[in-house]
Amino acid sequence: MKGQLVLLYVIALTIPGLLGITAWQSSRYAALEQKVEQLEVEQVEWIENNKNLIAGIAVLSSPGRIEKIARDELGLSKIRPEAVLQIRIERGKRLDG
Repeated sequence: MKGQLVLLYVIALTIPGLLGITAWQSSRYAALEQKVEQLEVEQVEWIENNKNLIAGIAVLSSPGRIEKIARDELGLSKIRPEAVLQIRIERGKRLDG
């Protein structure tokens, strides 16, 4: 009789304990799910920002833009091919002898 009473108390205390653990796990799951959704939104924002930066790099590094800046703002011009002097140094040959 005493053993059955102890078993009844254990069962009576175990059921609310298990329900409490289940509720705690559910709240943790909901919090983690919300955090995942927040991180996914942030990831989309980072991807969009990255796309915009890549597009900006493409625009800023275009050869036409660089040439226009060199010509208009820096006063530079393209050099004629005949004005280029090329120097070749051959390996293994000494200059003094």
